[in-house]
Amino acid sequence: MRHIYRCPLRWSDMDAYGHVNNVVHLRYLEEARIDFMFRVAGEAVGSSEDGSEDEPPFKTGAVVARHEIDYLRPLFHRYEPVTVETWVTKLNAASVTLTYEIKDGGKVYVRAETVIVPYDLKKERPRRLTAGERAFLEDYFDDSAAAPPRFR
Repeated sequence: MRHIYRCPLRWSDMDAYGHVNNVVHLRYLEEARIDFMFRVAGEAVGSSEDGSEDEPPFKTGAVVARHEIDYLRPLFHRYEPVTVETWVTKLNAASVTLTYEIKDGGKVYVRAETVIVPYDLKKERPRRLTAGERAFLEDYFDDSAAAPPRFR
């Protein structure tokens, strides 16, 4: 399964060449990632075996360890949102790799990858994924040929 986020383009997103600036594409990915890891994951809260409610995934923190991005074609401003698809392509004990495509219809404008590390904000150090986080992420796992070959 993939997370789908409809991202609006803003007039201020354009650069001097009249297309969406390369840095802004990272903001689009960030918006999709935040929606995925906090809104969608927060709605996926279940109950523990003892009947108490689990803490929402990533509530204690997560940090970006790495970004990799390929700009495939220029994206020009328009009023219709673009689609950002997000899915999990690698799941380790203490990190997750998210892969994205920014697209419109059949055209892919950007392919990217982000490595996220769960982080304990109070202890100021990385931590392992919780069982709830892992279960949530497994629903979005897809390492099929749809993932860009250089990101495997």
